[in-house]
Amino acid sequence: MTDIQQKQGSLVCVGTGITLGAHITPIAKSHIEQADIVFITGNTGFMQMWLTELNPNVHDLQQYYQEGKPRSRTYQQMMDEMLNAMRQGKKVVGAFYGHPGMFVTPTHKAIKQAQAEGYFAKMEAGISAEDCLISDCGIDPGRVGCANFEASQFINFQRQIDNSAHLILWQVGFVGDTTLTQFSTGEQYRAILVEVLNQHYPVDHEIILYEAASTALEQPRIDKMPLQDFIDAEVKQITTMIIPPSAKLKVNKRIQAKLAELEKQRNAPALSSV
Repeated sequence: MTDIQQKQGSLVCVGTGITLGAHITPIAKSHIEQADIVFITGNTGFMQMWLTELNPNVHDLQQYYQEGKPRSRTYQQMMDEMLNAMRQGKKVVGAFYGHPGMFVTPTHKAIKQAQAEGYFAKMEAGISAEDCLISDCGIDPGRVGCANFEASQFINFQRQIDNSAHLILWQVGFVGDTTLTQFSTGEQYRAILVEVLNQHYPVDHEIILYEAASTALEQPRIDKMPLQDFIDAEVKQITTMIIPPSAKLKVNKRIQAKLAELEKQRNAPALSSV
């Protein structure tokens, strides 16, 4: 028996999905029901009430978010809450909005730390905003390709952009927040994002601002507008920008010739042996 199996306490981070009560997977629901304690964040009041019906011992980590407070400190406090409960021998579940591994720093760090200390720790996938985006906006990542970037990271580093593929930028509502203390940034910050994008796309190129529906009664936000209009657009923490391709795929003739030759060889009749 390994040290991980011998040590009491465990940590499982699950996703609650995007739409209230509809997107949670059976295995995530099972982990929540069987947990000694459930930590949640990123959930609405209705989601918290629903989760409390599954497990009455629910603790909200949302309290650690504060305007002007470094998010790194907030994330550390969230991790400490989950890890301390695990070290007490409890079966701990962290239930996070959407997918627990998508833009959720505490889950990755907490699981890594728990495993390093010899505890059982894992992540269970959940339905994410990206999954909803693909369905709601009719985007097939396999058709022309799709690249995902966090908006602030995108403008702070030199990235190789292929404008023949879809480009998805997350967290555009607080793009440019280098202090990690703000919940939103203003027009001047959005203008910088437009400036960077204008190196690859014309300012009149149509973009989409997307927000997934959190309840079955809501409709997703799918607002189409020219890139330049984003500066004055209404954005939230959950707003995502989708930039459709502005160029066509370019054929790699050299590789296509090689593939054609391989296909020719494969279909050539085999020489009969003497």
